[in-house]
Order: sequence, then C-alpha cells, then structure tokens
Amino acid sequence: MLIAFADRALGDDATALAAARDSVAARLGPAAMIDAAAVIAGFDGITRIADATGIPLEPPKAEAVADLRATLGLDRFLDAKS
Repeated sequence: MLIAFADRALGDDATALAAARDSVAARLGPAAMIDAAAVIAGFDGITRIADATGIPLEPPKAEAVADLRATLGLDRFLDAKS
C-alpha cells in the first residue's frame, strides 16, 4: 500500500494518487499518510539536490534514460562550468 502511494505520488494520475492517499489514511490514519507523503517528498527532493550538484548518474540509470537525455539535449549541460 505504501509502495503504491509512493508510485502514485511520483506519477501523473491525480485520481490514482487520491485513491492511494485515501487508502493509506483509511488503514493507517491521516497522520501516517502525512508522514508517508513527507518521506516521499523528502526523497524526491534529495534526488533533485543530488542532480543539481552534479553527482554522476549511475551507469544503469544513465543507459535507461539515454534516449530521453538526447531528445531533451540534456547532455550539453555536462560540460557547463560555473
């Protein structure tokens, strides 16, 4: 149930997210749902911070998103200097 909540929170289906959120609140209570949402948000934020600092992407992840990076032209930022 919590994994489904995390998956839905990082997805783009608002209806599925609402259902997952309601499921967690119904089984664990509203406070636990808020705690779970905070953990999800924290991990998403940590990832964004790591990306912004230039921490290298792990090779399997880089390979998995190679086409997307090429389409968006993201690799051009690899050589950017502050």
